[in-house]
Amino acid sequence: MNNNTNNGYSAADIQVLEGLEAVRKRPGMYIGDTGPRGLHHLVFEIVDNSIDEAVGGYCDQIEVVINHDESVTVSDNGRGIPTDTHPVMGIPALEVILTTLHSGGKFGGSGYSISGGLHGVGLSVVNALSSRMEVTVKRDGCIYRQEYEKGKPVSGVYPCGETEETGTVIKFFPDSDIFEEVSFDNEIIVQRLRELSFLNEGLKISFIDQRKGRELEKFFYYTDGLKDFVSYINKNKDVINQQPIYFQSKKEDVIIQVAVQYNTGYSENLYSFANNIRTQEGGTHEIGFKNGLTRIVNDYAKRNNFLKENDSKLTGEDIREGLAAIISVLVKEPQFEGQTKTKLGNSFIRGIVESSVYENMEDYLNENPSIARKIVEKAISARRSREAAKKARELTRRKNALEVISLPGKLADCSSKDAAESELFIVEGDSAGGSAKQGRDRHFQAILPLRGKILNVERARLDKVLSNEEIRSLITAIGTGIDEDFDIKKARYHKLFIMTDADVDGSHIRVLLLTFFYRYMRELIESGYVYIAQPPLYGAKRNKEIHYFHTEEEMNRFIKESGKKWTVQRYKGLGEMDPEQLWETTMNPENRKVLLITIEDAIRADEIFSDLMGENVDPRREFIQANARYVTNLDI
Repeated sequence: MNNNTNNGYSAADIQVLEGLEAVRKRPGMYIGDTGPRGLHHLVFEIVDNSIDEAVGGYCDQIEVVINHDESVTVSDNGRGIPTDTHPVMGIPALEVILTTLHSGGKFGGSGYSISGGLHGVGLSVVNALSSRMEVTVKRDGCIYRQEYEKGKPVSGVYPCGETEETGTVIKFFPDSDIFEEVSFDNEIIVQRLRELSFLNEGLKISFIDQRKGRELEKFFYYTDGLKDFVSYINKNKDVINQQPIYFQSKKEDVIIQVAVQYNTGYSENLYSFANNIRTQEGGTHEIGFKNGLTRIVNDYAKRNNFLKENDSKLTGEDIREGLAAIISVLVKEPQFEGQTKTKLGNSFIRGIVESSVYENMEDYLNENPSIARKIVEKAISARRSREAAKKARELTRRKNALEVISLPGKLADCSSKDAAESELFIVEGDSAGGSAKQGRDRHFQAILPLRGKILNVERARLDKVLSNEEIRSLITAIGTGIDEDFDIKKARYHKLFIMTDADVDGSHIRVLLLTFFYRYMRELIESGYVYIAQPPLYGAKRNKEIHYFHTEEEMNRFIKESGKKWTVQRYKGLGEMDPEQLWETTMNPENRKVLLITIEDAIRADEIFSDLMGENVDPRREFIQANARYVTNLDI
């Protein structure tokens, strides 16, 4: 090694980022990204501070306002952030909290006994990523105020009035130099506020959107908390127990709340929370719930002769068929895995939750034998279907690459064996499939034509799903397996495009496919593998020149600006395009327009799929009536 060649790298090249400069330099480390998710994370960081006040019993009202200029104001009637001088820092405590990472009342002392924002970066990070922030504090009979710009104070903390009220008001302007686009989606905010209101019974949360054309007011207040939550999830489903099962217990300074309600469907909807933080990846509290429920239902079934001596045990999946459940724990020192806090790691929580669920569910089942019977019989029926599905599942297993040649779904595979670059186009019908096969890039693009509409999996158990020929072809082509065999590492393509006609039938096929992916291969959506291909609706041709458009408005504007006469064609189906046109407009990565399918809120997604594809007609009718005005293209 030559120690003399340092390429000019010396101490002078070491950059030290002081204060909140590190946040502005690497925002993704603190809020995940600078896209829509990171932007909304700013709102939730501030709201979470107000929620911590509510959990402590100091606050019962929170208001969130999106102002006309895309700034956001969050106010509460909590204790108000302290404004007196910090004994060590020598500046007001308010300024310490807003300018110093890992500061606040959540790292010891008596500020908060239970909190979600234990990383202590909430307010300071929002401040750092805002072009401007205005903070108003009401406490000690006074109103205090301070202003900031890009994380730095531009004023001291000064009194500006008197009041008998207490609380904090924070108004922030997301920095357009940091974020890709500053535009809040009120639906995302509404879903989180509703969720927080469910989790904190008696807490009043209001939301106001003042932006022109997007005006909206919502008010959330639930007196029955988690019971209201689980009823909301099942609101358009046929339920087995009309009154949700609910219990709360406290063990070893851990508060456990559980609400359970069964429906006659086949999907499991289990949502877990720790200190009001949604634990999307589960954790020890969720494992404890599953174990406790599985043990007590099996024990009850044996004691009451639902299961015979030689019968196999009911699995957790059998017992959770048709289950809607909320598990919420409040923990003094939670250990969240990762900065995004999506998995609870405290090992002792598992046993506490498991014993609590077992004891309380045992009491309920013994006291409600008729409902207990329905729950056990449903689980036994699910077991029979699981055993039948096990046989059907064997048909979808792909043992080697050559098996796809004989697929009944007419898969035209790509030559590449690199899943990261490979794409699968799921195409409606043989006609469009033929054009797609001829127009594709055979190296990395595969085509799977579907014959008509696949089974509506919302209304079928797994054994029936796996007996559907088109679905079997789809599963085998993708390669991941399904249900307990699902393994995303075995995906043969990292991009799946649903490519259907721009008409009613095409839309229906898209919804059927999305329902299947959501119910049985959700991880594909969560990993960003599923897309909607968006072929153009119009073509404007003049001599040999042709331009394509996705909306009539785009086309009309082009024709008007060109000042020329064009021959216009409306493409009602993919089969109306020749292979070259289909490649150029819809399949060529350089030109195509696609829509990535995401699951921003699983509860809302489940609600929509249940409404659109479930047994009940009324919710579907209501959805259509409420959203009909948004339809832009409808072929009769």
